[in-house]
Amino acid sequence: MTVGPTLRWHDEDRLTPEQSAALSSPGAPFERTMEKVLGAEVEVFVQRPRSLVEVLRNSADQFGDRPYLVFPEQTVTFVEVPERAGAMAAVLADEYGIGKGDRVAFASANSLEYALAQLAVVSLGAIIVGLNGWWTGPELAYGMELTTPTVLFGDEARLERLAEVGIQGTPMLSVDERSPLPEVAIAEDDPFMILFTSGTTGRPKGATLTHRNMVHMGSAMAFGRAVTMLLNGLAPPPADGPPPASICATPFFHISGTAPLFMTGARFGSSLVFPPPGRWDPGVHLQLTADHRVSAWSGVPTQYWRMLEHPDFDSFDLSSLAMVSSGGAPFPPELMRVLNEKIPTANLSNGYGMSESMGAGTLLSGARYFTHRESVGAPYPTLEVQIRDDDRNVLPEGEVGEICLHGAVIFSGYWGDPDATVAVLDDERWYHSGDYGRIEDGVLWLESRMRDLIIRGGENIYPMEIEHRLVEHPDIADAAVIGIEHRTLGQEVMAVIVLHEGTSLEPAAVQEWVAQTLAAFKVPTYVEFRESLPYTETGKVVKHQLEGQRSS
Repeated sequence: MTVGPTLRWHDEDRLTPEQSAALSSPGAPFERTMEKVLGAEVEVFVQRPRSLVEVLRNSADQFGDRPYLVFPEQTVTFVEVPERAGAMAAVLADEYGIGKGDRVAFASANSLEYALAQLAVVSLGAIIVGLNGWWTGPELAYGMELTTPTVLFGDEARLERLAEVGIQGTPMLSVDERSPLPEVAIAEDDPFMILFTSGTTGRPKGATLTHRNMVHMGSAMAFGRAVTMLLNGLAPPPADGPPPASICATPFFHISGTAPLFMTGARFGSSLVFPPPGRWDPGVHLQLTADHRVSAWSGVPTQYWRMLEHPDFDSFDLSSLAMVSSGGAPFPPELMRVLNEKIPTANLSNGYGMSESMGAGTLLSGARYFTHRESVGAPYPTLEVQIRDDDRNVLPEGEVGEICLHGAVIFSGYWGDPDATVAVLDDERWYHSGDYGRIEDGVLWLESRMRDLIIRGGENIYPMEIEHRLVEHPDIADAAVIGIEHRTLGQEVMAVIVLHEGTSLEPAAVQEWVAQTLAAFKVPTYVEFRESLPYTETGKVVKHQLEGQRSS
């Protein structure tokens, strides 16, 4: 059996013995040990909160009257959030019978009520079900059927969509009273959330995330920050200085929308600034940055292009920005150049991760951002990365294979789908991502993302789901879906159609057919008709040939 390298975070190796001891020796803030988690040995932090409820209580004590949730209509401080969430938890328990282990589904745009309700659900030991707010009625119904929530809360638009398929929900809770958080025994590996992540089989799967996953992610990030500060000779920010702030424009049903609520905010004391309801607006994002002295942006290339090309970009004071990061799609080189030119105060970072790993995986930042800009960086602290072949043997450095991740941030499994869980989690709880890459020069390089995955404006689109819908049409004999490059969106969806003999369809009819059951961002922008699709000897469509054959 071939034994290849395991890629680990190696910035800690550059510390002096004295610095390392101050951070990681027994009794130090980032002391680590090996523990069994769900039957497998993983590295954990000794000094850690044991649940997200403990994190929430700690944030109230540590950050007090600092703004936590900043919505257009109201700002709630760190000390107020547990009291507001506690009152909402009492309503959930008394009026809806919600208790430990119950699922509570949400289908809504981001709002203060949505944020507080999620914290309330977690404080009861119950489980958040984050339904994708872009889904159609049938897609939402499938999420409900899979997770069987006790109650569904939603906004008007999503509740109407659900009502069309016979599912009744209730409007978002609004509770103005104050009450302490409930006292509920919560184990570290108890689930706190189910987030949906599509797979190559086309059906969404519910990635089950635990309290340990989110807490450990916060500890790993704090450790990484501490090491970076020591290596760069940086002092902690002054206690009386402006608090960190970030704009939370990502929906809560994405891991990059959930993590700020439970980690960036509660763990690190960052004020979370939420845009007003409605379609994301680059001008509003820029104005909020200036008004709230926002220190960090997190987004996708589409958003950054739209802000950089805003006609009034130069009129906004963006001098507070210290970090600009991307997730879901890498920064194109030209975008990196323009960001560096127009926001010189900000450090750029890019990463690789997924819902199954709490969004963690690898991070490209600092000096590596410019020396290894085509890579996705080194692993997060305590996370391990290997490259394996189809027989799950670890491959030597430089060889391309499946990217596998291991650590305390890895999810517990897919809700209600043990077969799918076993397919991606082995006995040692290595997560087999389905993505392909190689390890070289101490960093990870992506070769392909989920093989055929399309990333449009930061939204993951899995072609098979669309292909299955297309071939349900009585006039369509065969179909393949590919991604077409787009300057600002990253990619757009293209469907290549083979019709049954003697039939005809217009592209608009194909798009309408897809739109009946799938979210708008999955509807093909381009539709082309061919006499046949190219197949390999084993029956797989050769999609790169379709890309090369695209008509102009």
